[in-house]
Amino acid sequence: MKRVLTGIKPTGYAHIGNYFGAIKPAIELSKNADYQCFYFIADYHALTTLENKEQVQDYFYNIACTWLACGLDPNKVVFYRQSDIKEDFELYWILCNLTPKGLMNRAHAYKAIVERNEESGIDRDDGINMGLYNYPILMAADILLFDTDYVPVGLDQKQHIEIARDIAHNFNVKYGKTLIEPNDYIDENNCTLVGLDGRKMSKSYNNTIMLFGTESALKKSIMRIVTDSRLPGEPKDADCTVNKLYKLFATTEEAEVFEKELLAGLGWGEAKNRLFDVANRFITPMREKFDYYMSHKDEVDKILADGANRAREVARGVLKRVRKAIGVE
Repeated sequence: MKRVLTGIKPTGYAHIGNYFGAIKPAIELSKNADYQCFYFIADYHALTTLENKEQVQDYFYNIACTWLACGLDPNKVVFYRQSDIKEDFELYWILCNLTPKGLMNRAHAYKAIVERNEESGIDRDDGINMGLYNYPILMAADILLFDTDYVPVGLDQKQHIEIARDIAHNFNVKYGKTLIEPNDYIDENNCTLVGLDGRKMSKSYNNTIMLFGTESALKKSIMRIVTDSRLPGEPKDADCTVNKLYKLFATTEEAEVFEKELLAGLGWGEAKNRLFDVANRFITPMREKFDYYMSHKDEVDKILADGANRAREVARGVLKRVRKAIGVE
């Protein structure tokens, strides 16, 4: 059985792009008997962008309840909170002392800010703290602490797994074979969802549809979808945003009928109403579970605490191996 690990950073409310791009595929993967899955809420990673403690708590519970509402089974998945795993931060410090600064200089997130600062004519490291700079090392510790074989990521996160592999390899060269060198797990079938404005759905573009807002909020978001100026009766482009989103929520038969109607001239207003109907039908059962967990946070805390206990059993063994290798145990 191969071990799979993925972290979820709670820096905002979950949207439908998160569901179809990450949550749904990860939950499906957890049903595969060939894999043992470790999924965690990366609350310490969120500190690179969040400073308000109420916001940290709000986003944390939103993401934890979202995963449970979407079907994550804590009996099949080791589901835990990053900050509950003290071994993670000890391994992080050990890895910091084995990681070349040049490797961190090449990290995409750091390079992007440096380039933006230089283009603006300000100090190249303006606004960069050590948490952001060392972010890939903590991520490596998250992964290596659990003898992870595969990490599900999108193409934009592939470098983080490469860095974790490099760090593990450096450790193994220096101290002997101690750490598993992980691989990325990229599902080629995963789709990049289009947002309300036609670009990739992303919180940074403010073009998302919140997964568990109210029905009225869902409808309001759908009505904001940017469309062209074609009038009712004029054929619509089958590659439009409304049709792409409709296919995610509808049955195959419904999707075929809807596309034919668009090509026959269905008006944008009616098309968006139809999209709302199928999206709301799809989301409602999960929304009810989400609302339950949000009003029973003690149950969520218990699930995460139980997951942390299971996770720490593995973490203690790996850290003991590391400590022996470096000579402090």
